[in-house]
Amino acid sequence: MNLPRSFQGSLIALAATGVASAQTIVPTVVVNSDIAVSQTWGPPNIYELDGEIHVLDGATLTILPGTVIASDTTVNFPTPGSGPASLSIDRGALLIANGTRTQPIVFTSKADGTTPVGGLSTNMTGSYRQTAGAEWGGLTLHGEGYMNTQRIVTNTSVPSSANYGSMEGLLRANLRDYGGGQVVTAFPGGFTSDGQGDNDSSGSLSYVSLRYSGFIAGSTVELNGYSLGAIGRGTSIHHIETINSVDDGIEIWGGTVSLKNVVVWSCGDDSFDVDQGWRGKAQHGLMVQGFNAAGTSQGSGIGDNMFETDGAEFCHWQPVTSSIIANFTVVGAPQGLVPTSSNGGDHATAWRDNARVQYHNCIFMDIGDLIVSNEGSDGEAGNSESLCTTNGVIDWPTRWLTSSATLSAVNPFPGGAELTPAQAYTAQAPGNLIEFRDILFFNNPRPLAYAEADARGVRAPYAGNNNNNVTTVTLPIAARTRGTAVTLTITGGTIVMAPVTFLDPRPVTSDAQTSVEWAPESYGILDGSRYRGGFGEGNLWTTGWAGVAAYGLVPSDTANVDLGGCRPGSQGCPQQVVTGTWAGGTNVTMTVKNLEPLLSTCFLVVGGFQINFPIFGGTLVPSPDIILTLSGVSGSGEASITFTNPPGFGGTTLYSQAAGLDFVQFGAQWLEQFSFSNAQAHLQP
Repeated sequence: MNLPRSFQGSLIALAATGVASAQTIVPTVVVNSDIAVSQTWGPPNIYELDGEIHVLDGATLTILPGTVIASDTTVNFPTPGSGPASLSIDRGALLIANGTRTQPIVFTSKADGTTPVGGLSTNMTGSYRQTAGAEWGGLTLHGEGYMNTQRIVTNTSVPSSANYGSMEGLLRANLRDYGGGQVVTAFPGGFTSDGQGDNDSSGSLSYVSLRYSGFIAGSTVELNGYSLGAIGRGTSIHHIETINSVDDGIEIWGGTVSLKNVVVWSCGDDSFDVDQGWRGKAQHGLMVQGFNAAGTSQGSGIGDNMFETDGAEFCHWQPVTSSIIANFTVVGAPQGLVPTSSNGGDHATAWRDNARVQYHNCIFMDIGDLIVSNEGSDGEAGNSESLCTTNGVIDWPTRWLTSSATLSAVNPFPGGAELTPAQAYTAQAPGNLIEFRDILFFNNPRPLAYAEADARGVRAPYAGNNNNNVTTVTLPIAARTRGTAVTLTITGGTIVMAPVTFLDPRPVTSDAQTSVEWAPESYGILDGSRYRGGFGEGNLWTTGWAGVAAYGLVPSDTANVDLGGCRPGSQGCPQQVVTGTWAGGTNVTMTVKNLEPLLSTCFLVVGGFQINFPIFGGTLVPSPDIILTLSGVSGSGEASITFTNPPGFGGTTLYSQAAGLDFVQFGAQWLEQFSFSNAQAHLQP
């Protein structure tokens, strides 16, 4: 049962004009029991999680834009064994939590500022607290995709719908289980899967910010920011953020879920951790390493690896992690006293247990330890490095040279009622099982930082493969500021970190080192962005919804907000770059890059509304109030226009997007098509 509880204070209400005008009462709804019947949460209520709350099989929890879930800062156990304040979406349940760019959904604690004003998440007060964390539990989703773990005695090495796992950090048996497959299967605790398997949906999350989360129940038993167990590809997750989680920012076990537009800031363990056979994709991310007050060791409050990738709990079990990660800006923590020491943050990428990951179009900078760390096995649950080099498993050096079309022959998916190998492994792009393409490396000072990477040919052509990776001495992003170095005492020594206090992750304007010359990447959810890092030139997708923007850790540029929505053409995604403040009477230049070079032509659509209309195989974001034809020099692949923005439109928002003329080969013929650039929102000051 949810118990309403109102509290009254001096809160500022926002009038329709956004001007503070009066006091208001913001009701608090205390959620202290499981959700068995579908319900909706929304403003002006604030929701307080009181213990380990589960959305049970068959129920749907809908959270409306602007909702704040602010729990008590104390780790409280209302009833024995109930766990800390956290929200779990169980197998068979759904979470529909879709905020908007201007009204995100925020999970946090009551210590985040003074109090949410008017119950709207866009008005969270207060400032960033570097030394805060573990003020509530976290958000956990359980799906029915394939995964592997030998910790369940009934599980088998060959993928089966009867295999399942138990989510770490949750205390309530059966309700914490995840996994399954495409056969309708009964599990302990009375749950019966629906047979959706890798196509399962746990709902949708967008414009969701998690702040100061995490809970450490014991060694290797923690709640993270986002914990995703065997989530299927039917789940939509984009524009999500976690700030100061005491454990991992995002951890994924098995499944096929894909992520886009991800922020992980100053978590206490790994920024992005995967295990048990994740076979999804992730694109457009910002990860910044740091620490928080709960930290007593690296991995429990002090940032560890940026990407930690385990293939399978037993190396010869399936499924095995086979994924692709593209367009991430990854900022580590080289310690602040002696630049060549190794006692800052840990590795850029740590590899264990037969993992296979393709990294494309990323920036790795300021890494405290190794770019590539081959750790063989994690040693957990009886696993060993010998299992990763025997039983027919492809060894570490060979995986770098083996086509991604090569499917594991050891304990393969059986087919029949279960999946076939070809159906199970669909995430990776054509290439090799492990590869780094179009990567930019900057300021990774640890001695031997590139040793293993270079042994695998990351920074040089190998096997006839030009990776187009770049090592630079020039800062590749617009700005990066660090605070005073802090010495953190841990068991056995100290770690020194200088936290990032401000970061503008946009690439240096027109800098060739952040441009991509590799063949345009467009595969599944990957959108063919032709730049290195998480952000295109002049574009920010964090403005308006992300806590890092609200706290001033990254800039907020309301003049040109990236809305995404591109559809790639022959040159990848056209990129819209707009310069100017949009102040009345000032000049604005709108440029579209990556057009078909011979034509160098596009239609520029500008409108006063966001309509998201499907057309020509893409999505037209703005209303077509004004349509202009832009033409550039043939062969340039660019077109632009400069105009004087008329006065008198202050406070209004315009939307813009380009549709480029392009060609696609169909057999022996070339057919005309349209490619769409990213859309932008422009607030008139």
